[in-house]
Amino acid sequence: MNHRNNIKKLLVRGANWVGDAVMTTPAMRALRKGFPGARITLLVKPWVGPVFENNPNIDDLMIYKADGRHKGPFGLLRLVRDLRRQNFDAALLFQNAFEAALLSWLAAIPFRAGYTTDGRTLLLTERIHNWRLLKKGHLIDYYLGLPYALGIGVNGRKLEITLTKQETLHARQTLNSLGVMKDQIILGFNPGAAHGTAKRWPVERYAALGKALKERFDARIVIFGSPGEAGLGQALADKIGDGCSNLAGATTLRQAMALIGLCNLFITNDSGLMHVAAALDVPQVAVIGPTDPIATGPSNPTSLTVQAKGSCKDSPCLLPDCPIHHPCMTAVTVDQVLSAALSLMDNANS
Repeated sequence: MNHRNNIKKLLVRGANWVGDAVMTTPAMRALRKGFPGARITLLVKPWVGPVFENNPNIDDLMIYKADGRHKGPFGLLRLVRDLRRQNFDAALLFQNAFEAALLSWLAAIPFRAGYTTDGRTLLLTERIHNWRLLKKGHLIDYYLGLPYALGIGVNGRKLEITLTKQETLHARQTLNSLGVMKDQIILGFNPGAAHGTAKRWPVERYAALGKALKERFDARIVIFGSPGEAGLGQALADKIGDGCSNLAGATTLRQAMALIGLCNLFITNDSGLMHVAAALDVPQVAVIGPTDPIATGPSNPTSLTVQAKGSCKDSPCLLPDCPIHHPCMTAVTVDQVLSAALSLMDNANS
């Protein structure tokens, strides 16, 4: 991509998960700056699309419907045909999978740039080596490494989610319908985590934390989560009692984002919504267990991580489900998380 001025149509294959997608937004901003005259199309799975709605650095959002139009071998060929019709000049691949490179090659996109992972080197025309230093850093910088390797200047590390006034107004109306007063402190709790149970701090400890914070600040607690976590959210709401509302599975991702943006404090496991809160610069405490906070921790300055280091010899194991008894999560006490939460609340009020 040395002749960037000749690139008029750029395809970007985005990351597949919400948290990763949020962490690519600084790299998308860099691409917009590096290709000011190009039309940028982002190809993502349906559940990731809402992250990029109203994003000023993207011209078109193209949805990879792996369970619909693009399902199976024939669906893959249909996606290739959809891409060919666009006549892209170049493709940049945030997704590391072989398939991403194969799609851009089959679509006859002349310039194809990405990391040399998953055996796809021969399918790329712009081969970017997965530098050891990048692998030891944050995923934000890993994704920024792609435009940087192409000679594009980085335009900051700030995560970016663009909410509309209407979305924020609707979120406020939702809180009003739950009986939350305008000046009342709102605490967001996110007790779930995708891809297994290992990243979940025990619900009983979330409940004890919620009761302590609710009593101290006369606050309202709103529980967030996916449809699959609705039961978990309700179990937590029942344990906390009055002043707690379970919205897990009851909102769209965009609605959840707008609601999180109104929270005074967000308490979360390592999850996609943790990065949403970081993008919206909502003060948050992240309870980290089997994952590496250096690589995937919250990036906003108004955040604290709580991790019981040394609780397990294999930490961070990155396993989706713990084969023993969740020592890295059960070692995190309510008092530790409460102390971090109070510290952030004190800073916000000072």
